[in-house]
Amino acid sequence: MSNGFDHIVHAVRDLDAAADLYQRLGFVVGARNVHPWGTHNRIVQFDRFFIELLTIGEPDKIPPHRDGVFSFGTFQRDYLVTREGLSMLLLASDDAAADLRRFTAAGIAAGDVFTFGREGRRPDGSVVGLQFSLAFARDALSPKTGFATCQHHYPENFWNPAFQAHANGARAAAAVVMVADNPTDHHIFLEAFTGSRDLRSSSIGVTAPTKRGDIEIVEPVSLRDQYGITVPSEGEGASFVGLRIAADDLGVVERLLQDHKVSAVRHVGRLVVPDVYGATLIFEQGTVR
Repeated sequence: MSNGFDHIVHAVRDLDAAADLYQRLGFVVGARNVHPWGTHNRIVQFDRFFIELLTIGEPDKIPPHRDGVFSFGTFQRDYLVTREGLSMLLLASDDAAADLRRFTAAGIAAGDVFTFGREGRRPDGSVVGLQFSLAFARDALSPKTGFATCQHHYPENFWNPAFQAHANGARAAAAVVMVADNPTDHHIFLEAFTGSRDLRSSSIGVTAPTKRGDIEIVEPVSLRDQYGITVPSEGEGASFVGLRIAADDLGVVERLLQDHKVSAVRHVGRLVVPDVYGATLIFEQGTVR
């Protein structure tokens, strides 16, 4: 079983507008960060997991894909040409180089390890150094869906409880929800990506458990039945649709959304917020591992 979720990328065209909606949803949203390869982000942080709101800030700085080199900026730019939404899932890593070797052996590697650093700011305004290494993976059946692992070299400078105290009581990501016409087609990739042999298959889909969060791929009809979401089939393999978020009290979440005039519906014991810049946020009560 893998180390679990590290973060998910929510690609948007208007970063500040998306951050404003997340704030109305009751989340603490960090300040804008600038990457040297043309993307900008703002972060919603939980305990050892974050949502990366990301946009193309400086398109002229985006490097192209090259042999052996996966361009994160190019992938996100191309994704945003036709849609907004959840574009890439990154699992936590203790050793990105080892992950790359594992991905290469399994035939799913998407390029060399990408290491970069930037400055971060603590709530008191002090500046700290951050550095990350990413190992990218590719599901050949899902060319428009991104996967990687992320190694934090200075995790003590990144994770901060002050950024994790959300007004909506959200605590963790329970699962990422994906949709595919044939979920079992992606079983082999999920095993190789997560390093888990404990996948669960059923008549409605496939679930890959990790130490922190599940990857859930379901058929369109199951997506509708479980979450009230209807997504047309695009014939592009599996794609990210929603994020399930564990919260302390759904009543608190519901009242906050009503106060901030954010539409949500109750469905099978969950609170579903559709069309959050192309993504669906699914609040559920309880804790996760």
